[in-house]
Amino acid sequence: MTQANESRIPLDDLLVFHQLARSLTSSFDLDTILRTILEQMEKFIEAELWTLLMVDEVHQDLYYAIAAGGQEKALRDLRVKIGEGVAGWVVEHGETLIVPEADAESDVRARQSGRATSQRVRSVIALPLRGRKGTCGAIEIFNPRAEKLSDYTIAFLHILADYAAIAIENARDVASIQRLTITDDTTGLYNVRHLYEVLGQELERSIRLGHPLSLAFLDLDRFKLVNDEHGHLIGSELLARTGQRLKELCRKQDSCYRYGGDEFVILLPETNSLTAHALAASTLHTLMETRFILKSGLPLRVSASVGLATCPIDGKTVHAIIGAADTRMYVVKNSGRGQVHVA
Repeated sequence: MTQANESRIPLDDLLVFHQLARSLTSSFDLDTILRTILEQMEKFIEAELWTLLMVDEVHQDLYYAIAAGGQEKALRDLRVKIGEGVAGWVVEHGETLIVPEADAESDVRARQSGRATSQRVRSVIALPLRGRKGTCGAIEIFNPRAEKLSDYTIAFLHILADYAAIAIENARDVASIQRLTITDDTTGLYNVRHLYEVLGQELERSIRLGHPLSLAFLDLDRFKLVNDEHGHLIGSELLARTGQRLKELCRKQDSCYRYGGDEFVILLPETNSLTAHALAASTLHTLMETRFILKSGLPLRVSASVGLATCPIDGKTVHAIIGAADTRMYVVKNSGRGQVHVA
């Protein structure tokens, strides 16, 4: 009877797991999930510092997604190579690493982690976040209380880490699906559905605050000739390259959309008609000067006709603003192309 009682999981630990499970299944927001993981794990084991690192799939390294213990600001811009330090080793091998107090001073990985966190490392536990698609990150626990480094503690942390990894993967999958619903397949820009949603929000904000909002409507000139002469695969590639070039030429506060066919829209918040005209003219000039070298080696350039509209001068609704910009774009089409028209 005594042996059975001793094997039971303490109620406090079960509550930690229960609260973590409820929190992780009630949100698909990645930042909320990461904070929940650290908050609940802190309740389970006392330590001087917790960090959670995530794999950057583009750069193939790790970044500090979140930290507890007053180190979040210091770690924000740091990167860790996969295979380097405690977290890097854990992600590379997909295995838990425990460096006890007796070994921390001599362990190279522990010293590297200590330098990254400006923390004197006496001991460290690092657990991989392993999901269905592989290891997506690692949790580091610095200087946990020595009496907490038991087999039971490590086993329970593994359960929490595995559950957290599934929640992180689910959040990323949801974010990926959401991106697909607002993204144009050919160009990678936002699609027209997202334009209408964002433009409506920006118009409401513009009217409420009394700030101007401008919109540039671009139509590529004689683009049908590209498809007729070189085929639709070349046409699609040129559209994609043009869209990405427009995105590069936009300011940080602007957003770029594929409206449909060979038409694009650039949304310019906090921008009056005079400034919008100067920006659109500069963007159009640089775009027309760009020489696109396609995968086949074919060099092509594009030209465009641009119409501008500004809230509140040209209207206060989505259809009024787009309609005004579209009408002015056709004025350019009928008067020589390759220009910007504003009232």
